[in-house]
Amino acid sequence: MPTPIKPASWSHAEAYVAEDDALAAARGRAEEVGVQPVSSGAGATLRFLAAVLEARAVVEIGTGTGVSGLWLLRGMRPDGVLTTVDVEAEHQRLAKQTFAEAGIPAQRARTISGAALDVLPRLTDGHYDLVFCDGDKREYAAYLEEALRLLRPGGVVAFDNALWHDRVADPAQRDEETVTIRDLGRRVAEHESLVPVLLPVGDGLLLAKKEWAGEDA
Repeated sequence: MPTPIKPASWSHAEAYVAEDDALAAARGRAEEVGVQPVSSGAGATLRFLAAVLEARAVVEIGTGTGVSGLWLLRGMRPDGVLTTVDVEAEHQRLAKQTFAEAGIPAQRARTISGAALDVLPRLTDGHYDLVFCDGDKREYAAYLEEALRLLRPGGVVAFDNALWHDRVADPAQRDEETVTIRDLGRRVAEHESLVPVLLPVGDGLLLAKKEWAGEDA
């Protein structure tokens, strides 16, 4: 069993990729409206994923004030488009401000206001390189089903808060959100068409690659 990482090392890793003024401003807006954005480490991981995938099309569930969206956009191809969904139109207005301040062309971010499970079925099957889920934790299982449909083979689905404030690893915690996230982790790990990994960045980032047809699991 490896030695548990010390808080100083965890903090060092989280801050390894520095955030700029645009991200700092977006975090300030998030605090004002009561939104909890991804950590800097999780954001850097999302940017890395988008870059490795050379992503042209990404879906984000949970726009917030644009912190995770900006990380994703910075990793995507210059012609890539982020489709981001949120029930709060005001949050999306603030996210657009974040993207504009960061110099992101308006046409690269498509914001859709509405409930994720109403919006996602209208998106194109097999069109997306990456689906990032940071919406209602109680809907994570349904987001997985939508992501499997939306992703191209070789695409990746990502779930934030996969450790859920240290509750997922504690079997005594049985509230609905914790149980849903715990069950999601088990389902992803056992899914024959997914290659999973659980990263201890931020509040936990669960990732899974959708296999190509005929590729060994």
